[in-house]
Amino acid sequence: MRRAVPRSTVLAGAGLAVALAGCLYAAVGAASDGGGGGDAPGPGRAAVRPMSAAAAAVVDSGARPDAPALTGADLDGKPVSLAEFRGQVVVLNVWGSWCGPCRSEADDLERLSGQTRTQGVRFLGINTRDRDRAAAQSFVRAHGLGFPSLHDPTGELLLRFPPALLNPQTIPSTLVIDRHGRIAVSIGGAVTDEELRPLLARVAEETA
Repeated sequence: MRRAVPRSTVLAGAGLAVALAGCLYAAVGAASDGGGGGDAPGPGRAAVRPMSAAAAAVVDSGARPDAPALTGADLDGKPVSLAEFRGQVVVLNVWGSWCGPCRSEADDLERLSGQTRTQGVRFLGINTRDRDRAAAQSFVRAHGLGFPSLHDPTGELLLRFPPALLNPQTIPSTLVIDRHGRIAVSIGGAVTDEELRPLLARVAEETA
């Protein structure tokens, strides 16, 4: 039985619903182990299979939980923190270089990152399940990603979020965090710029 997001509104309108496939980890190994997209499951590994369709949910302003503290190193080993972006709308995207749907959405996210910067929107990634940074760095170069990503190979950062809003097994996932540091939008699965843009505009226009 699916857990409902408290006081959330599921967007089902045209252009706002997100019903795209992602990747689901079927837990068969230790959470600290990484994975490769083409590796066969075995001891200490996680099997990757397509995730069922998921929808975007917008959380009512009065019910939004605070985003957890996120501090660590980016893919170049430089320190980065979610707190640096306080006062701006943040798109927090969880991805892995091994994940096909992550590759399909990466170009759209980079394009939207540039187009929404003047609206006070910033993008931050969480790279997960890449045991070393080399594969993730190659992914970033291939898609020309200009925004930083925290390196979280064990998924430890993902476990800090409410599981109803960010399932650590769902890759990719995207959250929109409002200017007060609260989780405003949750999306499980790949997203396009056309689907994410109106959600961002809605949060960016908020004044309270």
